[in-house]
Amino acid sequence: MILFSVFSIFPSLFALVTGGKLPEPEVKIEVVHKPFMCYRKSKYGDMLLVHYEGFLESNGTMFHSSRKQGDKNPVWFTLGIREVLKGWDKGLQNMCTGERRKLTVPPSLAYGKEGKGKIPPNSALIFDIELMDIKNGPRSHESFREMDLNDDWKLSRNEVKEYIKKEFEKHGYFPNDTHHEVMVDDIFKNEDEDKDGFISAREFTYQHDEL
Repeated sequence: MILFSVFSIFPSLFALVTGGKLPEPEVKIEVVHKPFMCYRKSKYGDMLLVHYEGFLESNGTMFHSSRKQGDKNPVWFTLGIREVLKGWDKGLQNMCTGERRKLTVPPSLAYGKEGKGKIPPNSALIFDIELMDIKNGPRSHESFREMDLNDDWKLSRNEVKEYIKKEFEKHGYFPNDTHHEVMVDDIFKNEDEDKDGFISAREFTYQHDEL
């Protein structure tokens, strides 16, 4: 559930590393509660704030609750780049703020053959999820302006590298110029469509196919 902003800003880099293909939708969705007024629905690239409880489908055992365990705070994540289970990326689209859903997630879209912690291998999972808030994802114009240090409406290699460096430091990683240069190379390979050495505002905000 860790928010990793570099992949959120540049999902093409994530796709390059992971293969970028999501499975066909196989999540059972039950709407438990839907607010009368729905001003905004979730979509890939949005940042979502959720409370959730997770259960084993086989026997109903709860394995986690954001309301009762840890710091008891809801969780932020970006939808559509696999910061969370694949089943969440599929099952939380087009959801209203204040809506509650019950997702039944098959093993292939959860923890698969390996399992994790209290979750046995090949377990189908049930999640009760309440969407508390929706915010613009990192690919907003605001994010672009934050990265565009000289306000010329395009991102240079140095500006992207500085952003990556800042995000790595924010998440407790030591700076690694060689690693960052490799990441910048990959980002520009996928994002700089006209190959002019810059990522324009249009190239930055374009909705890529892998989402």
